[in-house]
Amino acid sequence: MPLIEIDNIHLAYGTPAKPVLDGISLMIQEGEFVCVLGQTGCGKSTLLRLVLGAEHAQRGRILVDGVEHHQPDRTRGYVPQKYSLFPDKTVLDNITFGAEVSEFNLWGSFTPRYYRRRREFRERAMDYLRRIGLCESDAAKYPDQLSGGMQQRVAIAQALLTEPRILLMDEAFSALDPGTRKEMQRLLRDLWRDTGTTILFVTHNTREALFLGTRVIVLAKDAPQLGSHIALDLAVPEPCHEDEIPRLVRRLEHISHSFVTGDEMRAVR
Repeated sequence: MPLIEIDNIHLAYGTPAKPVLDGISLMIQEGEFVCVLGQTGCGKSTLLRLVLGAEHAQRGRILVDGVEHHQPDRTRGYVPQKYSLFPDKTVLDNITFGAEVSEFNLWGSFTPRYYRRRREFRERAMDYLRRIGLCESDAAKYPDQLSGGMQQRVAIAQALLTEPRILLMDEAFSALDPGTRKEMQRLLRDLWRDTGTTILFVTHNTREALFLGTRVIVLAKDAPQLGSHIALDLAVPEPCHEDEIPRLVRRLEHISHSFVTGDEMRAVR
């Protein structure tokens, strides 16, 4: 059984309804690193929110371990494009916040178990702090004292602390400068190897998708008034050698930017 099964998803917005996704079906095995490419407006982020459980399709279903989930939970961590750090909380408090809130309600915070678990969460948070390349002294800092790259590292640690089986990342590195972005790509790839977390990563950057993913999904529309379908599902060689990247980039960008017919699909395959 795949970890994630996306079964014939159809979704439209507005009145009259404008199709966004049209018959998306996809199976993702545990431990895969899947990157989703496509032009702006093709429904990449929408697909991510559907897997998260924050949105729901008109038709079709999404199963995680064979079960439909109708709202976000700890099985799926989420890192948005604009990282969601609390400005009034320290780095350490930001990393542990989600885990503490999901495990304890208001009354649970007055029990001995709460203090024991809170101590465990903080010990794990300090471990993640080191693994993402920050110093122990950074734990007491506030978000406005951190660079963009450091804030993104904290957001990733925040998502991983709950030990999700699935990590959903929506254009997570798009706001970073090129040098920091490459550094974050290497960090994420190392964390994925270490944890075995299944990652679904939305990006506009073809080279980033090829560097990070074990598999690249391209969403495309046959016409502007239609919803997106899966135009290409490409297994990426591991490792992806530099001399292979230009050919793969041309292949993916051709699909991402062109009207796809059956003949063209057979040609690029």
